[in-house]
Amino acid sequence: MANARGHFTSRFGFLMAAAGSAVGLGNIWGFPTQAASNGGGAFVLAYLILAFLLAYPALMAELIIGRHSNANIVTALSTLSERPLLRRIGGAVGYYGVLVVSLILSFYAIVAGWILAKFAAPLVQLLGFDDAAAWLAQGGLVRDLAACFLFSVLTMWIVARGVSQGIEAWSTRLMPTLAILLIALIVYVLNQPGAADGLRVYLLPDFSRVLDPSLLLSAMGQAFFSLSLGVGTMLVYGSYLGRALSEKDQQDKLPHIGATLTLLDTSFAFVAGLLIIPAMYVAQEQGIAIYGAAGELLAGPGLVLQVLPGLFDNMGNAGIWLAITFFALMTIAALTSSISMLEAPVSVATEKTGASRTRATLVIGCTIFLISAIIVMNFSALFDRVVSFTTEYSQPLLGLALSLFAGWVWHRDKKIQAIAAEQGVERGGFFWRVWPFYVRVVCPLLIIVTFTQSLLG
Repeated sequence: MANARGHFTSRFGFLMAAAGSAVGLGNIWGFPTQAASNGGGAFVLAYLILAFLLAYPALMAELIIGRHSNANIVTALSTLSERPLLRRIGGAVGYYGVLVVSLILSFYAIVAGWILAKFAAPLVQLLGFDDAAAWLAQGGLVRDLAACFLFSVLTMWIVARGVSQGIEAWSTRLMPTLAILLIALIVYVLNQPGAADGLRVYLLPDFSRVLDPSLLLSAMGQAFFSLSLGVGTMLVYGSYLGRALSEKDQQDKLPHIGATLTLLDTSFAFVAGLLIIPAMYVAQEQGIAIYGAAGELLAGPGLVLQVLPGLFDNMGNAGIWLAITFFALMTIAALTSSISMLEAPVSVATEKTGASRTRATLVIGCTIFLISAIIVMNFSALFDRVVSFTTEYSQPLLGLALSLFAGWVWHRDKKIQAIAAEQGVERGGFFWRVWPFYVRVVCPLLIIVTFTQSLLG
């Protein structure tokens, strides 16, 4: 018997859940790290441009396909066309998206485990267990595996609870709190010596670097990664919008929701950079090495875990509580993203096999944890390769495939017109005049040109 599909209960719940998917470690960990490694302001400028030129149209393709199909990514893409070959290609693209999102979650859970350990360390220290606190803070194979496992269990628990009781409930409670805390930390950091140098690097781009192929590839990958694009998370969230949403709020159009989500994501990434990049230079002012002799970023993927703890240590007793609060909310932000990643393959499993949500979540979640364990045990050889393969290469290519499906496989404007009518908008509206051509021609060409230039470069 088929499982009943869940639905979001409100527009705000959907936005918080979708923003939670987009706003997580991809913004707080990934974006500042990429910006620091790729010219600061030049990367920020390229990211903001590509987010709206490429990521927003691809986001709309996912939301519209999901809203229209009311199904998981595999079913949605395999039913867009009546032609058998295109149906098979659509299904293959969907399964590849599921594979990619599972690999993303496998390395994401490792980083989230680091964050979880950083949250637990000061708590354990306050309880008087100094040796345990030191073990949690220093890292190591056993600690990383244990923290990754615990984070994976938390993710599985939330996903198993369902869409409204799990995903939506957690997102609506915790995302606003995270934003408030980040703003408070920014106010503190910007008043420290060295912060002005970080602001200058972050906000003043070197225009000669904006068209650098490697920078463009990184910026495009970050835009797709931070918006959770190409792997079915936004598609399945779009499929959970449900009839109740449109009946309660007819004037809310899907393009407006997509634009709001893109703005939320890019704004949060920008705000996170206002914290992390100046914090790097504050730490450097205090004698913490950030860049090597050749100008390379020393911290790499552990940037946030090396810079902020150093600042908290210099704040005395208040720093302990700030560290606990910050890393607790960072863990929650990571959860809001990880649950959307796990939801993509779980939705396929439940709808394709009829398995219960609990069973599908347990089997898939444990399988992904095993992949995480393999990466942890071969970290130097696998971690960066998995990150590059999934976020820099696979996600843009999957975004390209979704754009082609939305623009071409849907029999040109016939399906688009029907969907526009479903959304209660006039065909002459600006979005519906521009988006079909843009997603059919302009967006694929921009992705291909940027991707090819980066490969050749």
